[in-house]
Amino acid sequence: MINMVALMGRLTYEPELRTTPSGVSVLRFTVACDRNFQRQGAERQADFIDCVAWRQTAEFISRYFHKGSMIAVEGTIQTSNYTDKNGNNRKQVEVLANNVSFCGSKAESGTSNAAFSQPAPSYASADNSDFEEIVDVDDDLPF
Repeated sequence: MINMVALMGRLTYEPELRTTPSGVSVLRFTVACDRNFQRQGAERQADFIDCVAWRQTAEFISRYFHKGSMIAVEGTIQTSNYTDKNGNNRKQVEVLANNVSFCGSKAESGTSNAAFSQPAPSYASADNSDFEEIVDVDDDLPF
């Protein structure tokens, strides 16, 4: 059996990290994903998909993602049944986020982190004096 989900969309509200009574981090968020098919001249439509992340994944999202950030989510679908306060039976469907990734640029997300804003080191002028040439004297190949 297979239960895999891959989503890419934008966060619909600012993520808020919470903790369970036992101290486990949890974060619920909604991803707005554009629909592929659109009728000619029709307004763009989107699906709003509820997601939940636990532990380090939840902490990662709360630290680096904000409302409107583009996010890629890999996870599984989970369902649960419950009775609401009016006594009605309800079914909840959400994506359990196992992995999340950045999708937009830093300028698009509006975040800046000093650790990520420094230019990468350049190695164009490095010398190769620490390396020695490997000479193969054996002409027999093992394959």
